[in-house]
Amino acid sequence: MPVDQLSVTFAALCDPTRRAIIARLAGGERTVTELAEPHDMSLPAISKHLRVLEQSGLIERGRDAQRRPCRLKAAPLKEAVDWLEEYRRFWEQSFDRLAVYLDELQASQRAADGKKRPPRTPSPKKAP
Repeated sequence: MPVDQLSVTFAALCDPTRRAIIARLAGGERTVTELAEPHDMSLPAISKHLRVLEQSGLIERGRDAQRRPCRLKAAPLKEAVDWLEEYRRFWEQSFDRLAVYLDELQASQRAADGKKRPPRTPSPKKAP
């Protein structure tokens, strides 16, 4: 059964280490050693994460003599953003409807409070 690119993208992004790698690559090309620096793990462990990102189509690795620079491939991320955008619009519309409802509720509460008599305050006692 074929797996769709969106599922592959989200599966690759489910790990915080891979998301951190993607964030670093957004700033430009990096070597495996540079990508491993902020993480407390071995180079082989980082390489496994890079393999997942590469297989998902989110990064590509080149070869420059002994260097193996990695770079971000943003096309799969755009597909994920487009999919998420649908749900952002849904939530914005839901919050807009909630705001309208709350405004109506507050207006009716103010109207009801205006019809009530204000509570009586006891008059001060006069000195004899």
